[in-house]
Amino acid sequence: MAPTRSGALSASACYLLWGTVPIYWKQLSGIDPLELIAHRHLWSLALLLVFLAAMKENRETTLTTLSSVGSLWKLGLSGLLLTTNWWVYVQGVNSGHIIETSLGYFLVPLVNVLAGRFLLKEDLKRIQWIAVGLAAVGVSLLLWQAGRIPWTSLAIAGSWSGYSLMRKRSLLGAIPGLAIETLLLAPLALGLLLWRHHSGAGAFTHINAKVDLLILCSGAVTAIPLLLFAHAARRIRLSTLGILQYIAPTLQLFIGIWLYHEQLIQSRLISFAFIWAALALYTGDALFTQGRIPKRQLS
Repeated sequence: MAPTRSGALSASACYLLWGTVPIYWKQLSGIDPLELIAHRHLWSLALLLVFLAAMKENRETTLTTLSSVGSLWKLGLSGLLLTTNWWVYVQGVNSGHIIETSLGYFLVPLVNVLAGRFLLKEDLKRIQWIAVGLAAVGVSLLLWQAGRIPWTSLAIAGSWSGYSLMRKRSLLGAIPGLAIETLLLAPLALGLLLWRHHSGAGAFTHINAKVDLLILCSGAVTAIPLLLFAHAARRIRLSTLGILQYIAPTLQLFIGIWLYHEQLIQSRLISFAFIWAALALYTGDALFTQGRIPKRQLS
């Protein structure tokens, strides 16, 4: 029960942070999204290396992974999926499409639950299938009401679902795994930043102190939620992780509407009602089940 509770708390904290992060990225809307992603890589890597140096456990597993070409390929792929997700998300937020990015993350839990069932063979109870069905109806209505193929949403959902599955199967802990993922792509990020700085197009040290500070903080803004996510992914079921995911896009949706005044068609509220009902049903069942376990153990 302790690892499960720890994983659930980590996932909830992670999604709360991700739900409010559009406010941070909006402060950097004048900077090229690709440059922001490069800064995310380097500053988060610097923070992760500090954490990694302080760790004593997992060193043998980390060294084994670094010496395995197959493992490095897998970590490189997961790092690429993560980078793609970052880039699409930041570009969507800074171009005024927070609601569309939130739709992408509304799709992720459904994909995660199905991946957990059919790829990882996680069993679902009848009430959990009902929750998945409600979420599927809500998401299908959102896609239908969009009237077009929402490429931003689909790219976010596909890249993050793939990354979630690979983190679930990883033998590395949260810090070593994320550190290696970012390290493998760091040369590309550094090359891009050096080129932009040399050409005079780079933002860092070229605008003002506030922007420089925000860019430096991108390491913590990036690494801390991802560490919480990686910690949770190895301790709770992928299907549970998927349902808790709805916390983040719900907050993003509210931020897009109330803080940045993006338009929400009233008919979409019906779609979100299905999704929120699914979240309430699945979460309520999980809490009820956990509450019963200690009683059975005592009997």
